[in-house]
Amino acid sequence: MGLTEGMRVADLGTGTGYFIPHLAAAAGSAGQVLAIDIEPDMVRHVKGRAKLLGLTNVAPRLALVDDPLLADGSLDRILVVNTWHHIPSREDYSGKLVRALKPGGSVWVVDYTMASDQGPPKDHRLAPEVIVGELQAVGLATKIDGALLPKQYVVIGTKADR
Repeated sequence: MGLTEGMRVADLGTGTGYFIPHLAAAAGSAGQVLAIDIEPDMVRHVKGRAKLLGLTNVAPRLALVDDPLLADGSLDRILVVNTWHHIPSREDYSGKLVRALKPGGSVWVVDYTMASDQGPPKDHRLAPEVIVGELQAVGLATKIDGALLPKQYVVIGTKADR
């Protein structure tokens, strides 16, 4: 994801916070990780996990199903793993993510391929081209990386540098 010391990153749909220790280490003490979920129990769990692991740069936050509640221009990266297909009105939601990004910031959507033997039921999966279209519709430059993970793809949407 190209995370460096001092960056602000959101883990959207953090769940149990699997990525939190990795993101916190990459962002460093000068950075911040927002662990965002719509389930209060997940937010409580991640808060406890961050405390147990001594991750002082992690801020668990509750969001709404249709709004991540992110401040405009506040984030360098947004990570969305195995969650995109759950979001209603994804184009509207994508617009909220774009507003939260700093110039040059990016959204990283990771999900299972249609052919994967793991993941959600196939009728809940999205082809990467669908996500590309949704991110392009809100002005992000996109690319698909299918080589990083054996059963998943990554769609990266980047906000212009201006």
